[in-house]
Amino acid sequence: MRFIHSMLGATALAALSVGATTALAAPASAVPNTTPGKVCGSGYKTVNSAPVGSLGTVYLAYNASNGNNCVVTIRNNPGTAVDMSAWIYVPDTNEGDDDYGRYTSYAGPSYVIGKGYCVDWGGSIANTHVQVTGSNCASLKEHRTTSTR
Repeated sequence: MRFIHSMLGATALAALSVGATTALAAPASAVPNTTPGKVCGSGYKTVNSAPVGSLGTVYLAYNASNGNNCVVTIRNNPGTAVDMSAWIYVPDTNEGDDDYGRYTSYAGPSYVIGKGYCVDWGGSIANTHVQVTGSNCASLKEHRTTSTR
């Protein structure tokens, strides 16, 4: 009887230890459920990116076969829909595209033909906005702005 009582006590203690460890463990962080390549499509490679505060990242991708640029904003932790945007503009051609709305994971894709031109691009998540101007045009230095509104 003494052996059974000891075994029951050890089993109960082990179960409590596992339960306490599980209860105290940090919850797994949500991770982005997509990539710029998946959102923009086949042939697009990320050529630039900018953090949107701690909320996510806005990516600039380029497809060398067709000369198109793509912008997508991806949240670090997908969840409840929030205001998001992804936009791109080519000042020399006055062409641009944007996507604004309430999304759970990402905004975009936004496309423009940008081969041989500087591009302005950016995005937002909730009230944090990122703008990159004069980007990806050889030796010219781009300008980045992050703001909270």
